[in-house]
Amino acid sequence: MSFAASETASQPACWRRAAELAGDRADALPATGERIAVVGCGTSFYMAQAYASLREDAGLGESHAFAASEFPSGRRYDRVVALTRSGTTTEVLELLTGLSGTTRTVALTADPATPVMTAADDVVVLDFADEQSVVQTRFATTVLTLLRAHLGLHTEQAVRDAETALADPLPEGLLDCAQFTFLGRGWTVGLANEAALKMKEASLSWTESYPAMEYRHGPISISTTGTATWMFGPAPEGLAQQVLDTGARWIDSGLDPLADLVRVQRLAIARALAGGLDPDLPRHLTRSVVLSRS
Repeated sequence: MSFAASETASQPACWRRAAELAGDRADALPATGERIAVVGCGTSFYMAQAYASLREDAGLGESHAFAASEFPSGRRYDRVVALTRSGTTTEVLELLTGLSGTTRTVALTADPATPVMTAADDVVVLDFADEQSVVQTRFATTVLTLLRAHLGLHTEQAVRDAETALADPLPEGLLDCAQFTFLGRGWTVGLANEAALKMKEASLSWTESYPAMEYRHGPISISTTGTATWMFGPAPEGLAQQVLDTGARWIDSGLDPLADLVRVQRLAIARALAGGLDPDLPRHLTRSVVLSRS
């Protein structure tokens, strides 16, 4: 079994631990009413998008998400939250260093033996969700579970849905699809973006992602026999039938959207193996992007 497969399978247990940790480390996380920015790179950026949307929609404070390299230096925030599995990503460390002494920062990381421990004012360590695979699976969903729990939005049903997502067979025919589109609304737009990235990284699949209501505004033209459109959460009225009318497959579920992301992780690993690829070691990728600054 690949590291990615075993790490994917461990997510329900990780989520339960994260929900407990959220209560223990509430002091380090944004308080109600704070204006915050959430930053990350790659998968962590997409989890930042999901968290920022959840927090603001819950009325707990203005919340923005940025790729760490695109943080708007002219804006002022009460707190900046950095998501970084490795704790070594150059863009995240440079941003945290630049904010030192001016903006409160907190980093959520998997590795306590990295520079992020001193770069941020507060650190929440999820070492039980660290990974050996280059491809992120359990750290991403576990950190988002911790943040959902801190917002009061995590439930045990989400964990049970993740167990279902691991146990049930994947929809038939997906291994043979030529193209995948992932759709979301609100916080699940971030999940759709992460699903598309996961399929690209692990299996070199041709993927796209969009806010669901935008799909009718051009992207649906790619849908045809042999493609799949995957919806995270409830779909806009009529969209499923419009996609089916193109001949494409429509994929959705009644699972918690974060649990549905687990199904995509499984699909990415299955397609990688079917194509003779190593899901732990995607081409051109490393565990962390550490840049050399002259």
